[in-house]
Amino acid sequence: MRMRSGNPTLNKKTFQNITRTGPIVKDDLMTISGTVDKTGICLAILLFAAYFTYGPNGTSYIFLGGFGGFAVAIATVFKKQWAPITAPLYAMLEGLFLGSISYMYGQMYEGIVFNAIILTVSILLSLLFAYKSGLIKATENFKLGVVAATGGIFLFYVFTIIASFFGISFSFLSPTNASMLSIGFSLFVVIIASLNLVLDFDFIEEGAEKGAPKYMEWYGAFGLLVTLIWLYIEILHLLAKLNSRK
Repeated sequence: MRMRSGNPTLNKKTFQNITRTGPIVKDDLMTISGTVDKTGICLAILLFAAYFTYGPNGTSYIFLGGFGGFAVAIATVFKKQWAPITAPLYAMLEGLFLGSISYMYGQMYEGIVFNAIILTVSILLSLLFAYKSGLIKATENFKLGVVAATGGIFLFYVFTIIASFFGISFSFLSPTNASMLSIGFSLFVVIIASLNLVLDFDFIEEGAEKGAPKYMEWYGAFGLLVTLIWLYIEILHLLAKLNSRK
C-alpha cells in the first residue's frame, strides 16, 4: 500500500474518486510536462503578486493574502476540478502574503530575501534532479519517515497556536532567537519541508501514469506550490536566526 504524502494536498487519495466530463481522450490526460508548465505559470503569478506587495505599504495585504490563500487552498482540496481557476488564484493570494512578509524580513536583514529565494530554487532543482536520476527514491520507508515527521511538525504548530491563546509562547520559534536549539529546530523543519518535494514528485508522476484528467495538472501545480511556500518561509526563519548571531 502506498503511503500518503506529507503534503496534505497530495496524498494517497488525491487521484482517487476524481471526476471526468465526457470520454477519455489523449489530450485530456494529465502529463508531467503539463504539470511543469502549470507550475511555472503559478510561480510567475506568485512572483508578480509578491513584487506588487514588496514595499512599506504591502503589509496591508498580509491578512488578505494569508487568510484568502488558506480559504482557496481548502476549496481546492475538496473541489479538485476547480484547480484550473483556484490554483492561479491561490498563487496570487499567497504572492501578496509572501511579498509582505518578505519585505519585513528584508528590512531586518539585508539580502535575506534574495538568499531565501536562491536556496528555495536550488533545493527544488537539486531534489528534482536527485529524484529523476534515482539518487533519491520514494520508497515506503522513506515516505513513512517524512510523513511522520511532517505530521509531528504540523501538530506542534497547532499546539503552539492553541497555547498562545493562554499566554504560553515558545521563544525558540522566534526568528530573532539565535540559540542552537532554535536554529536546529528550523534546520530540521527545512529538511523535512524539502523532502516533501520528493513525495510531491512521486505523486504527480503517479497521476500521469494512472491517466488522471487534465485539470489534475493544475492540482499538481497547486500541491507543489504549497510545499514550496512552506519551504521558503522556513528558510526565511532559518536565515533570520543565523543573521541574529552576527
